[in-house]
Amino acid sequence: MYPNLYYAFKDLFGVSWNGLRFINSFGFFVALSFLAAAYILTLELKRKERAGLLTGQDVKMVVGKQASISELLLNFGLGFLLGYKIIGLFISGGAATADPQQFIFSSEGSWPMGLSLGVLFAGLKWWEKHKQKLDKPEERTIRIWPHDRVGDLVIYAALFGFLGAKIFHNLENWNDFKQNPIEALLSFSGLTFYGGLICAAVAIYFYSRKHKIGFRHLCDAIAPALILAYSLGRIGCQVAGDGDWGILNSAYVTVPASESKVELADTARFQNTLQAHSSLYLRTFQVNNVGEIPHASVKAPGWLPNWLFAYSYPHNVVNEGAPIPGCKEEQFCNQLPIPVFPTPFYETVVSFFLFLFLWSLRKKLKVPGTLFGVYLIVNGIERFFVEQIRVNTKYSIFGFHPTQAEIIAVLLVIGGAAVYFISKKKYAGSIPVKS
Repeated sequence: MYPNLYYAFKDLFGVSWNGLRFINSFGFFVALSFLAAAYILTLELKRKERAGLLTGQDVKMVVGKQASISELLLNFGLGFLLGYKIIGLFISGGAATADPQQFIFSSEGSWPMGLSLGVLFAGLKWWEKHKQKLDKPEERTIRIWPHDRVGDLVIYAALFGFLGAKIFHNLENWNDFKQNPIEALLSFSGLTFYGGLICAAVAIYFYSRKHKIGFRHLCDAIAPALILAYSLGRIGCQVAGDGDWGILNSAYVTVPASESKVELADTARFQNTLQAHSSLYLRTFQVNNVGEIPHASVKAPGWLPNWLFAYSYPHNVVNEGAPIPGCKEEQFCNQLPIPVFPTPFYETVVSFFLFLFLWSLRKKLKVPGTLFGVYLIVNGIERFFVEQIRVNTKYSIFGFHPTQAEIIAVLLVIGGAAVYFISKKKYAGSIPVKS
């Protein structure tokens, strides 16, 4: 596992660049997922614009003005933060790179780099505006197309998605939140995908109404981008080992004197290993005795590697498990004594094929809203089934014990079917000829 890019570059290229400790592997792949989603969304919006399904909005703008004081101060502030914190992290070394998250939320930083980049950013903004300056500023009408707003859409999705993911995660893990609410809110770990999806959807709805973008067509355009982003984001979960993995595979145990190596085990050895690490698993699964710990015994076929069914997540970013023999790092030196099902890998593969499926349907489902309905259905089905072998907090509702994700997954399937059939009934008469 690579908790951050420092470990990845050290292992793959043999270089030790302390500044890379700041770039978490999970965050890196989340950033890639947003970029990929933005690209796919742009392609789809342009296609719908060419088909006449989406139109632009005329916006009046004043051009030729010199940079205002507020613009200069804003750019100075952004540059200062980048230099003071981010570049400061790279050049500080020591404790800063050992715990970059604590450094980011502390008052420490590099004043010289902060001031230098602040002045540079403000100067660049002044120069940009100075080149466009007119003797007499004038008002012009410019047409802004939906694909021109992809950057704003991604920012809104990222901001409100992160907020929603944190809220839903803390609701799901309320006891942990009560113990340390500040860390729970500010940490980069602990994100619930469906919470992010719901809050981001609400934000984008109001944004689309404000800028007169057809919401149903926008949802159809977003659907393939969302499932692709989810696939890439799950790579980050797998690479970092963020605790978002499956239940125990009782057919295997991790070889104690090795790193990441697993071997077949009988029931007695599994139970002995479970008892030896009972405190770990009782805490992880939040149960009262080891007999309640969920597990399944599945042996890998001979033509497939064991890790596809049983993975110990060595050097995981949440420091879960038992110490790895011979590990000399200051942190990230644990692995799971009993391997688990690598559910992030399963979701990466399945979600990518679902992306290809939705991408193949985008021109065939011409009624607006139907493609998004299909997305909700397949997304809910995928998540419901993976929850059967995934570690998660369970609720007690009328004798049933579903997880938060299972509840939302069922609602997504029902909601997706409703969206599909209602859209088909309401808009079937307005199917466009050109696609």
